[in-house]
Amino acid sequence: YAPRLVCHECGWLAQCRRCDAYLTVHQKRARLQCHHCGAEAAVPPACPDCGKPSLERMGKGTERLEETLAELLPDYPIARVDRDTTSRKGSLDTLLNEIRNGERRLLIGTQMVAKGHDFPDVTLVCVMNADQGLFGLDFRAAERMAQLIVQVSGRAGRAERRGEVLIQTHHPEHPLLIQLANHGYNAFADAALREREDAGLPPYATLALLRAEASTATPSRAFLESARNLADSLGVQQLGVSLLGPAPAPMERRAGRFRSQLLLKAPERAALQRLLAEWVPQLETLPEARKVRWSVDVDPADLF
Repeated sequence: YAPRLVCHECGWLAQCRRCDAYLTVHQKRARLQCHHCGAEAAVPPACPDCGKPSLERMGKGTERLEETLAELLPDYPIARVDRDTTSRKGSLDTLLNEIRNGERRLLIGTQMVAKGHDFPDVTLVCVMNADQGLFGLDFRAAERMAQLIVQVSGRAGRAERRGEVLIQTHHPEHPLLIQLANHGYNAFADAALREREDAGLPPYATLALLRAEASTATPSRAFLESARNLADSLGVQQLGVSLLGPAPAPMERRAGRFRSQLLLKAPERAALQRLLAEWVPQLETLPEARKVRWSVDVDPADLF
């Protein structure tokens, strides 16, 4: 329903006790849920900190959009496709059939509605809050945003009638968004690739990410410091490999575990592979390795 629950009296925010994340409001179930670890709690009747009944649901989730559209367009049956409405076996197929048969005229959904579905009667597609992709923490966020917009845009105007796509953003002047909207995905990709080249990011470099986690923050950071020192002793600079970190993960605490990471970057894949071949087996011998869970991800899909 809403990404955040906040008290306007004292500033309290509903946060997960096990993750560095906000709890999402699920209105119909009257529950708060963490979408990272699955933890749940009841929606409080008043602020747990100040006791005032001034709790406000901030932002718009699919449930809230459904509620708003039902008020504005009461004559148009709505289908909402998300984790809540498709959790039961067969529920997704039922909803999709109702959409194709014309029983539902408005479709609201998360990314799952953008892929692999043919709705020939759809003539208008709205992409909400595209800024999440433009300003995401991961360098591939804009690329994923553009791919999603292209995918969901393909749902509009697939039959004889012309389709239209609306993109909600606070930054219509963003150069990548302008390229995508005015010139298509290829122009967007060219602009994004120029940014990647200037920053020394893939495909103009090769990455590997050493992740470590523990029940407290200290062991993982100590392990990564030792891992960095080990890489230095193996001649990482002579190989042309750069080390960034150690640093906390963008979401440091998840499901009660504290996570840190060390990023390795090389202009040539061969140089990185030479280092990893010698470095990774020796990581297992570090005394700090016994106190953490760790992994090496070559060509990581994300940096979280």
